[in-house]
Amino acid sequence: MKHKIDLLLKILLLWFVLHSLLITIDGLRDEVVPCDVVVILGNQVHKNGQLSERLKARVDKGLEWYQKGLCQQILVSGGLGKEGHYEGDAMAAYLRQQGVPSAVILIDNKGNNTHATALNAKALFSNQAAITIISQYYHISRTRLAFQNLGFTSIYGVHADYFELRDFYSIFREFFGYYKYWWF
Repeated sequence: MKHKIDLLLKILLLWFVLHSLLITIDGLRDEVVPCDVVVILGNQVHKNGQLSERLKARVDKGLEWYQKGLCQQILVSGGLGKEGHYEGDAMAAYLRQQGVPSAVILIDNKGNNTHATALNAKALFSNQAAITIISQYYHISRTRLAFQNLGFTSIYGVHADYFELRDFYSIFREFFGYYKYWWF
């Protein structure tokens, strides 16, 4: 019996390692493809209203896509943070400061999580819209799955150029998050 448990634990560990490696590779493999809309997923806005470095890196990547002519619109999506700021509004303000016209920016202040962002995007765009999601590399696979679950077919991923020690925890969390989105 102990041998079977040991074998099962080794298989589960191998599965976790391989899946985490695939999540990482998928997230780091940017797809440079013209799209209809870039969807930037939210993150922390500091108490002073400034974007966290992680969030700024995401928005800067979306700005880069816009400046290169790779997208027509930018959807900034996030909720009300504990610091008291709507992430979507803060991202939109930053983009406007960088010269992006307000008409290009769509704001989703009810994107409290990845699934909510995908649902809110579905209310705005048809399933045929080409969408590029921008987040941290470890978050791309699950975000793509959330959009696929809602019928979107042209979903590309681009990661923000920001890495930190917290990424190791996030990769661990994404393993379980991916299967939660896959199952439901």
